[in-house]
Amino acid sequence: MAAHHDHSHAHGHAHHGHSHAPADFGRAFAIGTALNLGFVVIEGGAGFLTNSMALLADAGHNLSDVLGLLIAWGGAELAKRPASRRFTYGLRGSSILAALANAVLLFVAVGAILLETIQRLQEPRDVPGMTVMLVAGAGIVVNLSTALLFASGRKGDVNIRGAYLHMAADAAVSAGVVIGGALILLTGADWIDPVISLVIVGVILWSSWGLFTESLTMALQAVPKGIDPEAVEQALVALPGVERVHDLHIWPMSTTEAALTAHLVMPGGHPGDAFLIALQHRLAHDFRIDHTTVQIELGNGAECRMHGNGHAHD
Repeated sequence: MAAHHDHSHAHGHAHHGHSHAPADFGRAFAIGTALNLGFVVIEGGAGFLTNSMALLADAGHNLSDVLGLLIAWGGAELAKRPASRRFTYGLRGSSILAALANAVLLFVAVGAILLETIQRLQEPRDVPGMTVMLVAGAGIVVNLSTALLFASGRKGDVNIRGAYLHMAADAAVSAGVVIGGALILLTGADWIDPVISLVIVGVILWSSWGLFTESLTMALQAVPKGIDPEAVEQALVALPGVERVHDLHIWPMSTTEAALTAHLVMPGGHPGDAFLIALQHRLAHDFRIDHTTVQIELGNGAECRMHGNGHAHD
């Protein structure tokens, strides 16, 4: 005798408080995208006019961020779509894909900047330091303003954190370009400009690697970062009437939500709906696992036959 139970009552409780985090950032995405797109046009133009590789690198970095913001925004919006018969979880997973695409995009931008920088190191060009300083100074303001728009959501959602990290890194990069402009003014050494763009490449790689690995593990359905699977298993085994737990799976449904399936062996019989509702509340509260499906088994040999038929939760 086996039974699947999935209570929408518990879902309502679990969702309240954190899973709608991306919904609040539509305005932040719109403002951030507009600000940065405008700045990319100005900075890119200034880079061409002044021969500054550092400005062009920074503009390339900013443009990748605009694309990144659009991807993160699209992911957050798609994640809010209701479930359908085909997409039974809705499109929540698109926020994971967005974070992953974002990281890959940054690696592509790095490659392009690196090629140009190596050429510039071989043939430095005259660069007006003051213009570089002024344009990059404006970049600090634009990037910090955009980062602040996402600051409140960065802890609970890797997708929002991706947007925040990009903007914070951009502000630091622009500050580096300002310092480079000052050094060019003081020393007249044009090689400083491509060297600054190499430092920018390092910053982009460093800030993207964490985002890439975290979003990749999410895409591969690893247990979400903040959840200890052993602690979850111990909590389930400790429940009254539970002899053992098997087929325990925990995976990310989006960058903010997790799901769990498990088989509980309970020789004393089915514990009733109140037990299941309390269990779901506890998993939502203690472990931030929003969607729980539990199968109760009596442990009388049925599970062995089921495994023989390949019946196990993936």
